[in-house]
Parts: sequence; structure tokens; C-alpha cells
Amino acid sequence: QTFHADFKERIHAFVMGHFFPSYTFDLDRTLYIMTSGRFEPHNKGFDLCLETMARLNLELKAARSDLTIVFFIVTSRPTRSIHPLVLEKRGVLNELRTVTNRITEQVGDRLFRTAASGAPPRLDDLVDEYWMLRFRRTQAAFKANALPPIITHILEDDANDPVLAHLRKLGLFNRQDDPVKVIYHPEFIGPANPLWGIEYDQFVRGCHLGLFPSAYEPWGYTPLECMALGTPSISSDLAGFGRYVREQHPELESKGVAVLERRGKSFHDAAAELTRRLLAFTKLTRRHRVEMRNEVERRSWDFDWTRLGTAYHQSHELALERSV
Repeated sequence: QTFHADFKERIHAFVMGHFFPSYTFDLDRTLYIMTSGRFEPHNKGFDLCLETMARLNLELKAARSDLTIVFFIVTSRPTRSIHPLVLEKRGVLNELRTVTNRITEQVGDRLFRTAASGAPPRLDDLVDEYWMLRFRRTQAAFKANALPPIITHILEDDANDPVLAHLRKLGLFNRQDDPVKVIYHPEFIGPANPLWGIEYDQFVRGCHLGLFPSAYEPWGYTPLECMALGTPSISSDLAGFGRYVREQHPELESKGVAVLERRGKSFHDAAAELTRRLLAFTKLTRRHRVEMRNEVERRSWDFDWTRLGTAYHQSHELALERSV
């Protein structure tokens, strides 16, 4: 739980740099949902995720919910650079943090000396005019008169990217009155990325839910990675992992390792069911989410290599026998 809180703060920093120049929302009433993997939008279920987010956006808006959902798509695409506006505002946010930290230190030292002397403090006198001027200038530089971008990078082929095309078709443009915000991040997250400065596993641990409703996946390690990091997830019964969970560990369905039924279901039926599940997740209390994270991480040991590895060895031996 401590790790989750620490890395969630890093995600908060990203979200503030991305959205707060345009408008703000309550970070304590914000849930972070992510999906990731190779760029196979249909196989990985990116298309189903986006359709679900559009429906969830309408449901939360109709319910007048005060909750905000930030949905991340993390994959790898040919890019030219980080979006200039995204990079600029993140840099200004870092500057704002430096300035506020310096003011906090100055106020703390001077307030302590004033209190020790017995004199009544006057807060306006505790901060140098230079730092107040720098604070106001940095605040002004942070503001933007545009909607937050739905993508963090400039793509090599923006016009023909299927994820961007789907976002535009669904009208998911990060408007202020949209409870669901979308961040398309076409580069895998790592500490060298100036927008993050953290490892991918730290990002996953800071999120509240992983979404992997694959249409095809021989096994699929992303939901298993979520388990190991204490992050609840939803996979599908068209992926090897999801089918294994449904057959061997059906009790995990209510413990944070859910499996969406896609076999024999239409795309829109699956989207409706996934929307229902996400709505249920948004209604969980913080206490319930903490309990779920703890249970998910504890049960991840049921999938340790010492247990699953035997099946791989057996399959390898069987393949060798049949090849003779």
C-alpha cells in the first residue's frame, strides 16, 4: 500500500502537468486505469477498451459523478518526439515545484525564528519579493488555452494511426466536463522518459486497475505482472491467462483478478459487460480497493514459476518426443 501511494504520487505529477494547465479536478477522487502491450489494437483489446471508455464516460456523466477516470494506453509506435506542449508544461510544473519548495523552506526558517522571538508572525513578510514574483510568473506560464492532448508524442504517421482514429471517432478529446480522460502514450514508460522518471513496474503499481481484454493472446503476461505488483486487473477468456484463471482459479473473480467473457460474444456485448464491471469498480470504497490490492499480491504466488514452470517443461519434452 505504501508503494502504491508513493508511485501514485508520481502519476499525480504527470497528470497535473498534462491536465492542470487547461483545467483541474480532484486527484483524491481520481482513478488510474491502464492497458499496455505490443501495438496490436484488436488483438490486445485496445479497441474494446476505448469503446468501453466512451460508454463509461456517458454513464458517469449521466450519474453526475464527481469521479475522474484517467485511462492510459501504453504501447510502442514510431514517433518523432514528445509533444512540445506536453514537454513544455511538464517542465514548467517542475519549475513550479522548485519555486514552491524554496518558498516553503524560507517561510519555515523565518517563521521559526519569529515564533522563537515571541513576535506575532506576518506571513507576507516571510517571503522575499523575488520568490513571490517568480512564483506568479511560473503560475502564469503554466496555464494553457487549449484542451489537454490525447497523445503525449508526435507520431510518424498521425493520420493513419488506428488508435487515434478510434479516439476521434468516439469523441474522446479530454473535455473538461468528461469524467473519463484518455492518455495515449506511444512509448514504453521508463526512467529515461522526462515525463515520468520511473520504471514501468512502478507505474503499474501506482495505478488502480489494469485492463487487458484481449481478442487473442497465447498467454499474456500483463495481468500476471499486475498481480505481482498488487494491481487488480481484468483479462479475457480469449487469452491463455484468462482462460487458465477461469478454469483453475475461479475464486479470484471476486478478489481482483477478473476475466471478461468474450468467447462467443459480440464486440458490443463485451463492451457493455466491461462497462458494467468498470462501473462496479468505481463504486468500491478506498478500503475495499486496499483489501483487493493486498489479496491480489498475495495470490500472485499461485502463479509463481515454481508452479507454472512444470507445465512448460512438460510441453517442451512432449514437443521433443513428437519431433523424433
